Parts: sequence; structure tokens; C-alpha cells
Amino acid sequence: MKLDFIDLDKLSIAKTNMRHKGKDPDVADILPSIAKRGILVPLLVRPNGSDGHFEIVAGRRRFTAANAVVRDGARARPLPCAILDDGDDADALEASILENLARVAPDEVGQWEAFVSLVKSGRSAQDVADTFGFEPAAVKRILALGNLVPRIRNLYRGGEIDAATVRHLTLASKSQQTAWLALFDDREAYCPTGHQLKAWLFGGAAIAVSRALFDVAASGAAIVSDLFGEESFFADADQFWALQMAEIEARKVAYIEAGWSDVVVMAKGDWFRSWDHAHAPKRKGGRIYVEVRDNGEVSFHEGYLTAKEAARGELSASQPEPKAVRPEVTSALNAYIDLHRHAAVRADLARYGGVALRAMLAHVVAGCGHYRVDIEAQRAPKEEIAESVETAPAEAAFDKQRRAVLGVLGFDAETPTVTGAPGHRPPFAAIFARLLELPEPVVLEIVGIVMGETLMAGHEAVEAIGFYLGTDMRRHWRADTAFFGQLRDREVLLAIVGDVAGEAVASANEKEKANALKAIIADLLGGANGREQVAPWAPRWMAFPPEAYTARGGVGSVKAHARWAADLEYGFGAEIAEGVAREPDEGGEDAAEIPPLAA
Repeated sequence: MKLDFIDLDKLSIAKTNMRHKGKDPDVADILPSIAKRGILVPLLVRPNGSDGHFEIVAGRRRFTAANAVVRDGARARPLPCAILDDGDDADALEASILENLARVAPDEVGQWEAFVSLVKSGRSAQDVADTFGFEPAAVKRILALGNLVPRIRNLYRGGEIDAATVRHLTLASKSQQTAWLALFDDREAYCPTGHQLKAWLFGGAAIAVSRALFDVAASGAAIVSDLFGEESFFADADQFWALQMAEIEARKVAYIEAGWSDVVVMAKGDWFRSWDHAHAPKRKGGRIYVEVRDNGEVSFHEGYLTAKEAARGELSASQPEPKAVRPEVTSALNAYIDLHRHAAVRADLARYGGVALRAMLAHVVAGCGHYRVDIEAQRAPKEEIAESVETAPAEAAFDKQRRAVLGVLGFDAETPTVTGAPGHRPPFAAIFARLLELPEPVVLEIVGIVMGETLMAGHEAVEAIGFYLGTDMRRHWRADTAFFGQLRDREVLLAIVGDVAGEAVASANEKEKANALKAIIADLLGGANGREQVAPWAPRWMAFPPEAYTARGGVGSVKAHARWAADLEYGFGAEIAEGVAREPDEGGEDAAEIPPLAA
């Protein structure tokens, strides 16, 4: 850098000057001093061309004032200048910004224009922050204005829209910004601003990521971040609510398993009115109330009864509590029943591609507790139950069908699943191309397996599909050690003896203990110890529709079927209501015969 005097006609404003745009600046404050004493502080300039011309990087106001003095009749004098090296845009721009910040602070849009030029010249946001004494977040906030269309930036610069509106517009796509501008220009239309704008952008459902009960990173939900770095929101409110309600349902199950009498999930938007309720511990029948707000916030109010229930409890406190009614099956046995019925239904479903396709569409349209195309894990509460399901005939039949499908798609036959097996499959385009080559019956075979792998155990979908297909558990299940291990209720065991061998045998053994009744059932089913073997049998709990053995009930699958059956009035029709066994889809009897993937 060197100092020199340069004639006025050899100087012009550089494009890198932070204030090169717009009308001439107001110089009334410095004009008297310059008219009397001239320019005392050198302008910052750099060469512009080979004809001795220079452009002003910093000092536009002094240059403007000097020209004004000449126009008033004074003699033009050369101006003192500090000459930068040629070609260093970033250094020149930094010098311009530093000088202007020291005098009159530019607006945020002016800062954005300058900072973008610096970033394009190779400076990082951290470099810019360090140079000008800004916090890095402030620099990023200013750079975020680049997401706005130019007209919105100009409206902000002109003071026609406020900072809150601009901040929310950085969340908008270019098409949304254009739509917003159309409202802004229409005097008859309502144009949302400030916080109302956020609701407009998200269709009235701006749900912050902080409201999620589920693991946001693992969910794969689409997130929109405020470019000012202050908030993040779910881009798809429907997707959020599907994930949020699934997590609420999982927590509800955990509360019930922990011994709470009930979990009440309140309608979205309803307030939990604590003054209408009284605290009650778990042992006295207290329940959980789940309050779900429209903004996605969820509150769990533990240990409450209604005020009326609490009052009745106080009146009867001196009276002995009635003996609790024991359900006829334990939670472990319920799990055993659910998992085996699930295995049987999906074994049948693997042969009914048309039904599976419709079930899959119903899952997508109506939703399901786990349906993010997850694999059903078939989690069992006990190891012996898990082993029983893994070795069940139904599971073996389904695995045979699955291996055939794996071969068709070109996967290793040892791949654990057709769906959701990362690292074991070609890219989407290759799978899609292969599916286009396959005939419809083969595609339906694949649909059956995919639907079977993702069918949720214990869900009413198992009831509806099994009932429609007429799934016969006697074809898919045999009583095993795990089954007998879960049977402990003598009344139920006696009823099963009657179910297997008839009421006469049950009456003859009504005084026997539980273990003796188990032995009788096992002998009848196996044709052992001199007893004639009965026809293949399955307990009433496993039938479609299921039935209880006692008035006590408590069988989860019975409740699930009742929920599904209640929907018949919505138009499933008489044919489905009859539960007639279906014929497999054409080409579906022998999935193992699907031709292998061509090389």
C-alpha cells in the first residue's frame, strides 16, 4: 500500500464498496469541514484499468462531499489516497465494511450483500465473524437472508416488513415466498406476518422438534430448520402425529404392564382439569391421564381418579375390598397366543398376495402402531415362548416362502428379512427393475412376504386378516412345552379337558390337580399312556374369532377381534363377516417354485 494524491476525475466508486448502490449518501455533517480544510483522512482506493483510473473502496462520503464542494465553485484539488494492491477483492471489501461499521452501521441486508461477497471470495463465516467482531451465529443469521427472494430483502431493507416476519420467511420455500408476496400485494387479502406467518407456512400446525417423545434422528422424519438457528420444526405434521401417537401407545402399554389400572389418552386439545380429579396411588386404582396439546406437547398425569370416584372410594374405605377377579390367562400366555396366531396368519397371508396388497394399502391409509415399514420383531416375554414360535410349523412355512422370494430378488438366502435388510440388497433402481420383469402372480408372492414381515403381532390387523382368510390354527400349531408351561389356572385346564375329550372326561377328572389335568391333555393330544389320540386341536383363544373358556375372560385377542368386528358396519360386507376360508391367489400355492433371479 502507498499514499498518493489523485485527481477527482480519476476516481469512481468501486463495486466492492459496501455502499456502492443507491443514491448519494447524506454528507451534511462533514461538508463544512471539507469545504474549509479539504480531505484530511485518505480515501482507500485501488487501480482500475491501465489509464491511471482508481476505484474507491472506502471513502464514498468524503468523495461525495469533495464533489459537492467543486459544484459550489471551489477549485478541484487532488484527494489524498491510500492505494491497495490490485485484485484483492476480499481485502478491499473488508476495508469498506470496517470503515462503514465505524461510522454509520449498515442495515442487515447491506451486511448480507457484503458478507456474501466475502464468502464467495473465500472467507468462512468464522473468518468474517473474527474480522468484524461479530458472533458466528450473528454472521450465519445475516447470511440466512440469502434464502429470501430479492424483493423480500428489499422490503425488509425499506422497513416495510419487520424482523420477525423475515425470520419466519427464511423457513419458506421459494414458492411459498412468492405466494406470500402475492398476499402482500393484494390489498383485499389477509397477509400473515410475525408469528401468524409461521402457522400459515405449516398449515396451522407448526410443531417444534422439542415436542417429540420419540427419537427424532432414528425416525427419519423430515425437519425444517429456522435458518436463523433458533428453532426446528417437523415438515410433515401428519407424519409427526403418527410417530407421536405410536410412542404414546407404547408408553400406555408400559404403564399397564407396570400395574396401573388404566391409561386414558385424552382427545387432542383437551385440557386435564386437575380440580376435577383427586390423587390416587397405583394400589388404589389410580390411573394415568395423557394430555395431548395441538402443538405436539404431551403431559402424563400419573395417579388420578375423578373427584366422584375418589368420593365413592372414601365412603367405602371401611368396607372390605372385593376380591380381584383373576383373568383366565396370564400376560405371558396372552403373548404366547398372540405370537402363534400372528405366525399362522402371516403363513397363510404369504399365499394370498391380493389380500396382502389390500392389507398393505389399509396400513398406509389407516395407519398402524408400528407401520413405518418396520420388521415385526416378534418379541416374547420369555425365552421358551420365543423358542416355541421360532420352531413352529407356521414359522417354518413362512421361512420357506421367504427364502424363495429372496432368491427371486437376488438376495442371499441367509438374509434375515426381505424388508429392511441394509447391506444385503442392490439399490432401489435395481429392485424396481427386477419387479418390473416379474409376472403379476410372482409380485403378489413378494407382497405377501413383505406384508407378513411387517404385520404387527397383537394388532387387530391379525384378527381381521385371519378371520377373512379363515385361518385354521390346527394346521399351523401343536401344543408344546412352552404352552403347557404357561397354563396354571385349574378352571381353565378343566375346561380344556372338556374341549379336547368331551364333558364326560372333564367331569370324571374334576377333582384332579392342575398338573394331572395338563398330563391328561398332553396324553390325549399325543395318543400316549393308553389314551386314543384326538384330532388336531387348538385352544379357543387361538381360533378366528377367538373365544374365552370362562366368564372371567381377559384374553387380549378376544378384545382385539371385538374392536375389529365393530367396524363391520362401515361396509366390509356380509362375505367378510362370514369369515369363509379363501382360495389362494393364482400361482400362490407353491412360492418355493418361483423361478430364480436371472444372472
